[in-house]
Amino acid sequence: MIRTRMAVPDDARELVRLRRLMFLGMHGRDEPGPWERDAEAVARRELRRDTASGRLGAFVVDGDEPGPPHLAACAVGTVEERLPAPKHPAGRFGFVFSVCTDERYRGRGYARTTTEALLAWFAGQDVTRVDLHASGDAEHLYRSMGFADHSIPLSIDLSARRE
Repeated sequence: MIRTRMAVPDDARELVRLRRLMFLGMHGRDEPGPWERDAEAVARRELRRDTASGRLGAFVVDGDEPGPPHLAACAVGTVEERLPAPKHPAGRFGFVFSVCTDERYRGRGYARTTTEALLAWFAGQDVTRVDLHASGDAEHLYRSMGFADHSIPLSIDLSARRE
């Protein structure tokens, strides 16, 4: 049986490490930098908040390999509040932005288990729709969990406008 738990502030560094591994897997390049320090600070701050009113949900599986304590996997998402709509009377939407399993632990069901825990947390937060962007490798997992095409969002990179 896989033991999943809610992340705590002391997991912030490991959550960022796994997020960096996720980016490496998605983009094929490692991009360390100041964003890691900032991401750790945000994760630590958000994980300190009461989970009933918090915006950040994070579920993890602890690693059991020798060495310093580490996380084997995580699923992390946020709750966004919008104006209510007919199918979304509370106006609460979820977004899964980070699911990653350390390479040493892949194939054990950790991504599914942590994502299921995150979805249960979203349901407890009155979230009525959850979105995510899936890599090609993970799309089958999310579809098997009930995720389906919703729309093709348009986006703009505002950081490019700052230059």
